[in-house]
Amino acid sequence: MSADSHSLAGPAIAQAGAAAHAAGAPYAAHDSWDRDKVGMVCFLATEAAFFSTLFVAYLTYLGQSRTPPTPGEALHIPLALANSACLLTSSVTIAVAAAMLARARLGAFLLAMSATIALGAGFLVITGFEWRNLIETYGLTIGRNLFGTTYFTLIGFHAAHVSLGLLVMLGVAIGAAFGRIDRSHAPRVELLSWYWHFVDTVWIVILIVVYLLGR
Repeated sequence: MSADSHSLAGPAIAQAGAAAHAAGAPYAAHDSWDRDKVGMVCFLATEAAFFSTLFVAYLTYLGQSRTPPTPGEALHIPLALANSACLLTSSVTIAVAAAMLARARLGAFLLAMSATIALGAGFLVITGFEWRNLIETYGLTIGRNLFGTTYFTLIGFHAAHVSLGLLVMLGVAIGAAFGRIDRSHAPRVELLSWYWHFVDTVWIVILIVVYLLGR
């Protein structure tokens, strides 16, 4: 191939790429582990270690409270199952949102992200209702007994992580609504979905350890 051909090939390829972008070609996510992905994995690993210590503390002091109530008396599985339904469904909707943004389908992205935010908010509402019931009906507070201390610490930190995720997702949704978020941000939204899946996974462990096995 001649030098002239090489000099023409570069601009032609660039123009073809720009045309494909303008036509709404699907975003091709990078499979390589860039520093953002590695950073998120490291962050989630530290979070997993943190929650592991909370689970160990809860199990260590389980059944050692001499002051009522006990987990079997105070905790209600239907509320925990309702919360589980909210978070498990939100894992699906945020995965859909990330996929839609990668395909430059902003309308579908906003719809799925809004559903995720609503489900996460529903989780916090149910958690608040449960805490109110525990405090008013059973007198259970963080200082009541060992069960109250470990329970509210574990659930409280998880609720804080849910709240943080909701704030970030709300910011992303608002940015998309005002045209500040497009498919070039898909890799970062994917990392946000990793965080949310992690939060959901922690809740499943809470459901098993606290509400099912710990009664």
